[in-house]
Amino acid sequence: MALKKGDVLDEFKRHPHACGLVVKVMGGGEGFEKIVCCGHALTEEDLVPDVATARGRKKGNLPPAVVLDEKKLYPESCGLRVMIIDGGAGFTEIRCCGHSLTASSMRDLQYGKMRGPEPDVTGPAGTA
Repeated sequence: MALKKGDVLDEFKRHPHACGLVVKVMGGGEGFEKIVCCGHALTEEDLVPDVATARGRKKGNLPPAVVLDEKKLYPESCGLRVMIIDGGAGFTEIRCCGHSLTASSMRDLQYGKMRGPEPDVTGPAGTA
């Protein structure tokens, strides 16, 4: 089943007892197969018209607003890009084009990492 930009999948639609993963498609998606979260397979049956606010969503290792990008690991793929909107404590993988997207597919934007120490400048100081 193909997904298109703007589609939203919500785990609570069919599995209200789960962690409540919500993802939004940012691009690609022609080769989409399923999302595995909390042992459930999220498919086209989990499409919702809009993100519903719901209590009880459990966040995992992937913080909200993180983008998983298939092109990062598989340049020959359909280029599925999804953004984590909420939940995700039980996230395992996204299957697309026969590939598995996991937390390692996160765009290299350095979310949650501290900046390193400033380099020590040893030389003349001042303006020229």
